[in-house]
Amino acid sequence: MWVMDIKTLADDLAEVLVVPSFTRMGFRLRRRLFAWPDAESYGMAARTVVLTGPTSGLGRAAASAFARMGANLVLLGRDAGRLERTQTELLAETPGLNVTTVIVDMASLASVRAAAAEVLERVPQIDVIVDNAGAMVPTREVTAEGFERTFAIMVLGPFVLESSLLPRLMESPDPRIIAVTSGGMYTQALPLDDLAYERGEYQGALAYARAKRAQVALIREWARRLHGTTPGARVVANAMHPGWANTPGLEASLPGFAKLVGGQLRTAAEGIDTMLWLAAAPGARATTGRLFLDRRVRPFDRVPSTRLSAADRRTLWEAVVALTGEPDPTDQT
Repeated sequence: MWVMDIKTLADDLAEVLVVPSFTRMGFRLRRRLFAWPDAESYGMAARTVVLTGPTSGLGRAAASAFARMGANLVLLGRDAGRLERTQTELLAETPGLNVTTVIVDMASLASVRAAAAEVLERVPQIDVIVDNAGAMVPTREVTAEGFERTFAIMVLGPFVLESSLLPRLMESPDPRIIAVTSGGMYTQALPLDDLAYERGEYQGALAYARAKRAQVALIREWARRLHGTTPGARVVANAMHPGWANTPGLEASLPGFAKLVGGQLRTAAEGIDTMLWLAAAPGARATTGRLFLDRRVRPFDRVPSTRLSAADRRTLWEAVVALTGEPDPTDQT
């Protein structure tokens, strides 16, 4: 009992101090403290993972890891050439892998709907959906459908994809949804009356952080609304924070930060550990609607002014349903 309390105290202290928590120091500390089994030791044979953003960074590392774990892969990406190259590399790494690629622009709801229809046509089974795609757009852009691009890529597009695939996901005996968020979301409130970032001076990093906060709020709503929806197959929906990982996206969007943290950035493998655990570990089914870092539940908020109440989350859900034009996917569950 005392040993576990000391371990938890050390973990909590690192979390409060932020830097020791989010860097590779935190990952390695917790791995030793809690004697984790390797995430890839959890088999995923005969299970199918739908993964967005699979061609670089954390998504690319996750695609390889899921393949080694025995999963069937459905990879959704914007660039046909990069998707093809990723598929070729994965097949070389894991001969016999069942991998399906589908082109999608997550900023376009029409493209997302077409991609979802293709997935449903080509893929008979879905067990896990990983919402990993993201982009930091430096200047405010409006899509052809009239949406602010960052919010479309990371909130509206994933909502349409998950809504469209939900009936197939719910046929799984062990259905899971995982959202990959960012520590930046801790720093920003989400103005529910300005989801399109029409007020004030647009800043790409702030728009990204707001979108990530919305993403996490929606995960809490997915979990609440899908809890106990199918006998024996409750949909588990959680968010995970990878810590500060060394990825091409971080280097391109925040080069100063990447240089500052330098050698303490996590590797991609360390960044995706909790994603793999949430997707595969039997014990990860025990909790839904939470935010994880390094396989442990973390607070959704660090600053009281950023907190979204339960009523706020319902308002956000209703706003996203209205913006996408989707019927509420949980009304049919």
